[in-house]
Amino acid sequence: MKKNLVLLLLLVSNLIAFGKVEQPALWECELSDTDPEIGDTISLVFNVKIDQGWHLYSTDFDPELGPTVTTFNFESSSSFDLVGKITPIGAKRKYDEIWEGEVSYFKKKAKFVQKILVKETPVLVKGTYDYQVCSEMQCISFDDEFSKKTSGSVKKTSTEAMKKVAKAEEEVLDTKKEEKSSSLWAVIIEAILWGFAALLTPCVFPMVPMTVSFFMKGGENKAKGRFMASIYGISIVALYTLPIAILIGATYFLGGDSITADIFNWLSTHWLPNLLFFLIFMIFAASFFGAFEIVLPSKLVNKADSKADKGGLLGTFFMALTLVLVSFSCTGPIVGSIIVKSTQGEVWEPIITMMAFSIAFALPFTLFAFFPGWLKNLPKSGGWLNSVKVVLGFIELALGLKFLSVADQTYHWGLLDREVYLALWIIAFTLLGFYLLGKLQFSHDTKNEKVGVPRLFLAWITFAFVIYLLPGMIGAPLKALAGYLPPQASHDFDLISVIRENQSTAVGTTTKKTKKAKYSDFLHLPHGIHGYFDYQEALKAAKEQNKPLFIDFTGHGCVNCREMEARVWADPAVLQKIKEDYIVLALYVDDKTELPESEWYTSDYDGKLKKTIGKQNADLQIKRYNMNAQPYYVLLDHNEKLLVEPKSYDLNVNSFVNFLNKGVNKFNKI
Repeated sequence: MKKNLVLLLLLVSNLIAFGKVEQPALWECELSDTDPEIGDTISLVFNVKIDQGWHLYSTDFDPELGPTVTTFNFESSSSFDLVGKITPIGAKRKYDEIWEGEVSYFKKKAKFVQKILVKETPVLVKGTYDYQVCSEMQCISFDDEFSKKTSGSVKKTSTEAMKKVAKAEEEVLDTKKEEKSSSLWAVIIEAILWGFAALLTPCVFPMVPMTVSFFMKGGENKAKGRFMASIYGISIVALYTLPIAILIGATYFLGGDSITADIFNWLSTHWLPNLLFFLIFMIFAASFFGAFEIVLPSKLVNKADSKADKGGLLGTFFMALTLVLVSFSCTGPIVGSIIVKSTQGEVWEPIITMMAFSIAFALPFTLFAFFPGWLKNLPKSGGWLNSVKVVLGFIELALGLKFLSVADQTYHWGLLDREVYLALWIIAFTLLGFYLLGKLQFSHDTKNEKVGVPRLFLAWITFAFVIYLLPGMIGAPLKALAGYLPPQASHDFDLISVIRENQSTAVGTTTKKTKKAKYSDFLHLPHGIHGYFDYQEALKAAKEQNKPLFIDFTGHGCVNCREMEARVWADPAVLQKIKEDYIVLALYVDDKTELPESEWYTSDYDGKLKKTIGKQNADLQIKRYNMNAQPYYVLLDHNEKLLVEPKSYDLNVNSFVNFLNKGVNKFNKI
């Protein structure tokens, strides 16, 4: 009896360990005012607790990018109207190299807020939500329902109701920020480098000895001169940093950090600001090439300069203002690019990065005032300053295309596909290389009879970069530039992918080709693998060809699935076995394609109606294998029985080969 009991306990524990359905995200839903008046605006708040090591994708990025965007569906009701779209609070953003685009996500906790206008009481809000959570090992998709109702029993004055709403909104929006990501440091370092680079422009460099000599005049009081030089540097930092800080502060304290984030998100993704920034960069590039000079109104500059002559602290401040205004034509595009790039992260990043830029920009003025002997070591102004300006012009030309690309990809204009973008970059940097060698000159350049060593090395680096870009024209991924280039999918002529597909097809020449598989017009397998996307169709093919069935539970938004395909499936040994020894079935658990009504069914697992391909595939995985994570690989015989224990995310190629070999060997013994 004891022996049987022990065996029973072991069996149960093995079943639990075999495939536990995880719930890494715990959702709670509440209304900010449970007893509103008609005309009140209340908030429906979703709070999510996320397990350590997991992240939840947000609602505010391109749903066609790849990962599953969190979506909310509200049932229509006569008791309320939705006010605007649902807002994620405190989501982090990053560029994902696998998906080649920007995603937003939460860690540890998440919050979504939907404003609601009350039309009649009580208010009943019902609907559903779909979301995806991922760890380093797997991604899991979920869907659930929500239902919240107000009491509507006691009436309050509108003033009281609005006070409560305001308090609730303040509590919702007063969220603590997550720790700054490493990307912030990257932007700060870039801002510092640009600050030092701005010093070398022809608008700024000649000002160094002039301003230093101004502060050091009256050499009998060097301490005072150094003090005033320090004030000068602090004033420069303030003039660059305070305007953006005031703008952010105003939007933050008036509307909360979500409003500020919305503004910056609009700046970084909407077509209008991106197109405007593109045009500004092109105009500045033309100015750097000598087509025209961009200057602020002389009246404004002269007025600031006249104030500087008065001396004292106020005069020092106006001298700093004069420098900022005079150098605008050179520093304007640099400052603009820093601000735009920093708005793609936390809402406070523009302040931090602008401070970093301005400190680097102002530091040389202060240091040279403290140590005037250093001025003797500075190179004299001359034609080299114009050369610096032209080089910056080529860089502005290339970087400006990024703004046009963002608008083009977001709105699917098809104007700047990957190969067009690369062609323009190749031309720009080739021309820059010839310019550095003196083979291309502009009207304002000093004619160079000889090429110096610094220009030669810069030309060498530039042409090396051009050679690196060239394979991209036929489909090379160019991973080092993933953040600047359009996605690989926009490449019209991807010769490398064609070659790989032909090679993969050659590896699997023994595979019997069948008629076009169901759903293959919009679902695909990698590496030229011929397979199926419908369970019954694949099982029938496996019986006809007398091969075991390889099931790949996958998803469009599954990062780890793509990594397995790129790093494990692409291995020749793995690819050959998959193609020759198995019938491959890919079951996408997050596909939103709705099936004909005759194919709908209510799951006996959760009692929900399954209407889409993804819902039915996910239901199959959970019911049969008690697993809801992807990737998940299952090997079956013709009786739909497991050949070996299923396998999940594992980048060990040898382990995956052994998994496939065991499945084939077991199948052959049956």
